[in-house]
Amino acid sequence: MKQNHTLFAPKGIAIACLLVLLFISSCGVRRGRKGTSDDPREPLKREFRATWLPTIFRSDYARRTREEVRELLTKRIELLKQTGCNVLIFQIRAEGDAWYPSELEPWSRYLTGAQGQAPEPSWDPLGFVINECHTRGIEVHAWMNPYRGAANADQELDSKHPARRFPELYVRYGKQLVMDPGHPQSVRYITSVVRDVVDRYDVDAIHFDDYFYPYPKDGMRFDDEATFEKYGLRAGYYPEEKDRWRRDNVDRLISEVRKTILNLKPWVRFGVSPFGIYRNETSDPKGSRTSGLQTYDDLHADVLYWCDKGWIDYVIPQIYWNIGNPVADYYELVEWWGKQLRKSKVQLCIGQHAQRTMDADQLTMKLALSRRNAEGNAWWSAEDILKNYKGLGDSLQTNYQRYRAFLPEYQGSLGATKAPLPVQDIMEDRNEDGHMLLWPDYRNPTDPEKPYYYAVYAFPDGVKVDITDPRHLVSISTNAYYLLPTARPGMKYTYAITAINRFWQESKPSKITIRY
Repeated sequence: MKQNHTLFAPKGIAIACLLVLLFISSCGVRRGRKGTSDDPREPLKREFRATWLPTIFRSDYARRTREEVRELLTKRIELLKQTGCNVLIFQIRAEGDAWYPSELEPWSRYLTGAQGQAPEPSWDPLGFVINECHTRGIEVHAWMNPYRGAANADQELDSKHPARRFPELYVRYGKQLVMDPGHPQSVRYITSVVRDVVDRYDVDAIHFDDYFYPYPKDGMRFDDEATFEKYGLRAGYYPEEKDRWRRDNVDRLISEVRKTILNLKPWVRFGVSPFGIYRNETSDPKGSRTSGLQTYDDLHADVLYWCDKGWIDYVIPQIYWNIGNPVADYYELVEWWGKQLRKSKVQLCIGQHAQRTMDADQLTMKLALSRRNAEGNAWWSAEDILKNYKGLGDSLQTNYQRYRAFLPEYQGSLGATKAPLPVQDIMEDRNEDGHMLLWPDYRNPTDPEKPYYYAVYAFPDGVKVDITDPRHLVSISTNAYYLLPTARPGMKYTYAITAINRFWQESKPSKITIRY
């Protein structure tokens, strides 16, 4: 995750803001969600609401005991649920390491304090996070940095680290150690890591961020000339086609990761969050009216090609600049990405920078533009939501994500899939755990068309049962029960329960009326 793009918004944005307000009030062509309001405070039944939870460079885990780390993660996940988030993009592989027991790579130093040192007592952080999230109706997208071997190449690497076992695959670039994308073994190795995670864990998606070929440093060359001579020139590329060869290398990785996931669990998605500028208009007439670094030319990531080929399921461009930025304007980029993917099956979400947005007081305007062009948002980072940076957490909880939301429905590679059958045999029960609703658990995690989550809606007496209205959605969970809230004696509620499969298709509601 590139935190500092070196492009910052000016304070004087009155004209740009006025243009945005005029735009929002006009009629135009939106990407999707027809019939919905552009006002980001209006509740939506379906919206992608993600946040990145980084682990690299974080010291708040290694200094805690196992129970304290579990408690911290649970607290964070619960608070993110309260702010309306439904996707946690959890960093599990930052630099050839692992936040889970792995036969391939060493434990992360950011979990235990020393790379390769197993947690004591033993436990599985990824499995724990998955369970805590799914219980709360939150998806877990396993975030991996495919090529980064070490953020600081001078730090000692564990003997199990891939750079120690396969040094021929790595290139030193500045202070970093980077896996060479041009070496064929790099693709095979990365896909083996993906295969291991998808096979062993109930993740909802694999997620790559913007680190492909490394971000250019002034005057510094990425030393892959020997690799190009061996695998590029001999394969028929001309000397002047090195950039195309590099893009083809990354294309090959994305394609192979896609195949790997499909062969194991075709309901698991693959998403990418690239740098926010694809190409500038000066490089390509179809590019955006920007003048910054380009993901296509500088990082060699042809994201639109991946979308066209159907290799990824969603894309989250990191549009971290503010409205009115003279180099990379948020308004321009959100519109540009929306236009590119308007007819695509690939879901578009907008990567939002929490601190810059709140510093510039642009939250409402940015979310309005996002709603008009995309399926939702992802926040960099979860830490700013958790610490309520300038009221961001409160604003999401009380205004913009006040009601829970399903993720957008998708079909994936399986084609036409069917919604689950309705829930049967709902019963009211009072036991030692409290007053609750119970129903048979139809879940089968290995069958993506079967129920995976259950949704509960609550309708006061006299209110028509309408599950399209998210204001009555009170729970999304893997639990086949719902603990009823306390109510005044004599009150009557109708509860509707639905089943949701891995594609976020929803069954018809089953109803039960409860008189307190």
